[in-house]
Order: sequence, then C-alpha cells, then structure tokens
Amino acid sequence: MHDATHTDLAGMLQRLRDAQAREPMPDWPRRAQRLRQLEKMLLEQRAAFATAIDADFGQRPREETDLLEIFPSLSAVRHALAHGRRWMKPRRRLADWLFLPARTELRPQPRGVVGIIVPWNYPLYLAVGPLVDALAAGNRAMLKMSEFTPRFSALFAEQATKYFQPDQVVVVNGDANVAQAFAALPFDHLLFTGSTAVGHHVMRAAAANLTPVTLELGGKSPAIIGPGARFEHAVERIVFGKLVNAGQTCIAPDYVLLPRARVAEFIALAGKAVARMYPQLERSTQYASIVSDRQYQRLTALRDGALAAGASAYALGEAAEDPARRLLPPQLLTEVDDGMAVMREEIFGPLLPLLPYDTLDEAIARIAARPHPLALYLFETDRALIERVLAQTHAGGVTLNDTLYHIAQHGLPFGGVGASGMGGYHGEAGFRTFSHLKPVFRQARWNGTGLLNPPYGARFRHMLDLLLRRG
Repeated sequence: MHDATHTDLAGMLQRLRDAQAREPMPDWPRRAQRLRQLEKMLLEQRAAFATAIDADFGQRPREETDLLEIFPSLSAVRHALAHGRRWMKPRRRLADWLFLPARTELRPQPRGVVGIIVPWNYPLYLAVGPLVDALAAGNRAMLKMSEFTPRFSALFAEQATKYFQPDQVVVVNGDANVAQAFAALPFDHLLFTGSTAVGHHVMRAAAANLTPVTLELGGKSPAIIGPGARFEHAVERIVFGKLVNAGQTCIAPDYVLLPRARVAEFIALAGKAVARMYPQLERSTQYASIVSDRQYQRLTALRDGALAAGASAYALGEAAEDPARRLLPPQLLTEVDDGMAVMREEIFGPLLPLLPYDTLDEAIARIAARPHPLALYLFETDRALIERVLAQTHAGGVTLNDTLYHIAQHGLPFGGVGASGMGGYHGEAGFRTFSHLKPVFRQARWNGTGLLNPPYGARFRHMLDLLLRRG
C-alpha cells in the first residue's frame, strides 16, 4: 500500500465533501447503520486486529488489546446506538420575554467532514473512539493512521474499505510528511491525539484554514497518595495504571507524590504488586514490549541521564532488560529533581519517579507549578482533603482512589486543559464536539418588533425607555 500524496488527500476530502453535500443531515437510521457496520468490523476482525498490534509492538498481550481497545470501542458504539437518536433532537430554549411569543432552539447539525489523526500507543481505540462520535453526529470522516504501527494501520485501512463506502469513511497511511499534509487539509473539524510537541505543529497547520481542533495531548500526570490513603491499595492501583501497555499510555501516572516517610514502603509494596501481576516477567506474555527501538532508547536515556545526575533506580523484579525484544522491566526512580529530563518530559514508559512531600500543600504546589496534566490521580479518604486537591489543581480529568478509569465513562468528556490539550469527546460530549449546535430563532406571526421600526418618534422612544429599564 503506497503512501497517500497531497493530491490523493485533497481528492479524498473533496469526495467526502460532495457526499456530505448530497446528504447534509443524515437521519438516525442512516447514522445507526454506519455505527453497526463499525461494530461488525470490530467483532469480525477482533482477532486479526489484536494479532497485528501484537506484531507491531513485538509483544502486546491479547488480553490488554481486548480490555483497553476492543472493549471500550464496542462500548462506545453501543452507547451511541442507545442514545444517539435523543442527542439529535433539537434542544428547546426559552426566548427572552421581550420577544415572546417567539420560540428558540439549538439544532445539532453535522460539522461535515472530520479529520482524525491517530497515535500509535492505542491505535485501534484512538481511531474508533472519535470515529464513533463523528458518525453519531452525522459526519463523514478521514483518518490518518500511525506509521509506527504499520501492520495494524495497513489492516485497519484495508478493512475499512470492506465495511464502509468510500464516501463515508476513508483511512490513509503514510509518514510524517503525509501527516503534515493531512493536518493542513481544510476539514470541518480536526482531532489530533499525540504529543504536546506535535500538537503545536498540528494546530499551526489547522490555523491556516481556521479549522477548529480538538487536541488530546499528554503531559506529566501525577498520582498523589494522601496522608489518609489506603496505602497498599494506592500502590497496587498506581502500578496497574503505570504498567498496562508498559506505560505507553497518555494518562498513565507519570510520577508519584507521597509522604516522605513511606517511600521505602512504596518500593517494597510495588515490587510485590509487580510479582503478583507479572510473575516471571522476563518470560511473561502479559507484559508489553516498547513499541520501537527509538522509544526504547529514549526511555533508557531518560533513566540513565537521571542516574548520572544523582538519582537512584529500583528494579521491580529480577527480569533483565532485553533490547532485542524491547523488554524494559519497570523501575522506580528516587532522588530526582526538576532539572532532569525524566522530570521535564512525559515518560511514556515503565519508569516511575517517586517525589516525597512533607505536607499535602507542598504536593499541591508542586503540581500547580507545572503545566496542567492530562490526568490526575488522588488516593485519599478524607473528603475535605479530596475537595482541597480538586479545587487547587487543574487536570484534564481525575480518577479518585484508582487510575485510568475516568477515560472509560461515557458520561464524562475526555480531554486536556492548557498544555495537555483542548476540547473533549466521548459520549454526548463527543456528539457535541462534532456537531454545530445551530441557534434558531422562530419569530411568531403576531409580534411587536414593528414598533421599533424607523422613523424614530415618540412611540419608539417610549419603547426604548421600556427596554432600557427592563431589558
């Protein structure tokens, strides 16, 4: 399969635009039919997709692909099928009393053609999730898959042609040049999931067309263990959230803030948690590989740079690193400081710095001093402390007393804030992201607006006085 050229991309977009112009407001049965085709593709190609992802990573447990990609994708489709008809209905609003008996409403209208740029870490779910919302909202879509998962990306593009008409959903592949050209297309909305650094370029390219964007970026998502936390539970859930997909998760805990006196206890409990979850890790098929040599070398450089600057590392288990298999066992880092690259960059792998604090206010201040993260995790049982952290920190989303699971809630939008992104999607929030809520004012046959017509005499001045007093 050859990479798409700029001419190819422009032609694909125009065909989708032409099709959308012929059917600018698809009814619910048509939208539901497209969603069911997506559901059918996921069910029928489940095993093939998991095999391709496993091959791209070198090792990606089938169970993790089922849990973290297939399940949430199917769940998103089924949620949209259950609620999409209601989301489509115009939303009645009250007209200002001065204009009664006029009526007003917000009418959801498809934006048109949506562009979706897909990352490599969850290449299925982060393609299907926004696609569900775009289709439920009545749009057509173009997806640019990641070149770093070439087997899956090629398979997904191939299967999309079998389950969708070419004027409904188009999937393209290619390198960074293709991605750059894709971002520069005049979409009606563009969603990008990826790094903050690349997000700058995507937003710059979209700005040339005034294309509205949703950016799902990343950042350094903290986990706070409060003084009243169930400590062992907190350690286990942080280890889980950090090590699924070997930490290659945009909302994985990036570092832990914990009471100073409990650092050694965290290290001991984390070792036990890894032993339970990944027995014989060196030979385990349950622990994912790092996706590429480049990412593997980046992670080891982050760790080695921290060690050279005075940090200490604690291996969680006895498994040895294996560059040939890109197996990087989990490690905790202590004595880190903000000057180290491991504390400046998003880690995106199985390295976890531990930052001790003396007071919770110190931990809150440390988070507030950084760019806003995509996720924040707080382990605490004291309601007053929970409310204090929620009020004094910013994050795209929060999970209390666990990790990751806010992303799986259809009733909550998923997105970042500040440096971690803008906009959100999932469920009804995604439907709204990919819709224009068009305001409609319906004038009544009998109304008093003619009283404000020129020439402006005494009657007009009397009406204006009334408006100024009561408007």
